Amino acid sequence: MASILVTGGTGLIGKKLCELLRNKGHKVTILSRNQVPKPNCYYWNLETNYIDAKAIVEADFIIHLAGAGIADKRWTKERKTALIESRVKSSNLLFQKVKELNPNLKAFIAASGIGYYGATTSTKIYEENDDSGTDFLSEICKSWENASNQFKKLNIRTVILRTGVVFSEKGGAFEKISKPIKLGVGAALGTGKQFTPWIHLEDLCNIYAEAVENTKINGIYNAIAPEHSTNKALTKIIAKTFKKPLWLPNIPAFILKLFLGKMVVLLLEGSRISSKKIVATGFKFNYPTLTKALDNLFRETPSLN
Repeated sequence: MASILVTGGTGLIGKKLCELLRNKGHKVTILSRNQVPKPNCYYWNLETNYIDAKAIVEADFIIHLAGAGIADKRWTKERKTALIESRVKSSNLLFQKVKELNPNLKAFIAASGIGYYGATTSTKIYEENDDSGTDFLSEICKSWENASNQFKKLNIRTVILRTGVVFSEKGGAFEKISKPIKLGVGAALGTGKQFTPWIHLEDLCNIYAEAVENTKINGIYNAIAPEHSTNKALTKIIAKTFKKPLWLPNIPAFILKLFLGKMVVLLLEGSRISSKKIVATGFKFNYPTLTKALDNLFRETPSLN
């Protein structure tokens, strides 16, 4: 049994991951901004650079998921700063406290995003050793990963998982994508030719758990399902599963931009991302194809009406 400290433990991924790790017999604690004492929770505050020392001292592993939501608000200048600082400052604070209190930590496992490669639609299939993009999404991910990679200075095994759209039975992107289709008003976005790199929540949590337990997993990995799907194909298969017609034309890019501003690139751009490196470690996806993933989610998802 390992003692695992998780940041972002109350989020969509964090909740499921903590449940999985506990079911595997690990002791799991989380960092919380709530000062009211709760079981298995420790207080931290980025503004004051404070973390309960006991949280760091007791940890064998740290899984760092915390960061402001990329798609939660429009990308104003202030929001862009918050998106980067929430990731970098939290990573820096964890590094300083680990260096001070627990330099023998077994591994630091951190989230990142496929935005590292930039918001672009191309014929290229991106792998972990490819260069970063030059836009804002890539800036976030590069800053995020640079902060995480500080742990290498302490000879701590460091794992970074670049993740795309996470499909889950409740909440998150899946519910937002599927609801209008189920209501009969779904449509492809823009050209529909952009790829949507995705992963089932269960598979993503299993990768994090594998990163804890398999010491050979080290470095950067794309945490993306092996099957590539365009936005148009994804929309069609969801509609087919719900037995709903797609009678509307594609939603024009300019309309989406009116509502979302610069954040619209999250919907209108996307290239294929390779999962070969994580598969080469021996990891097996439970949901390697969109059909299997959606069959599981639709079977488990309650009515969205």
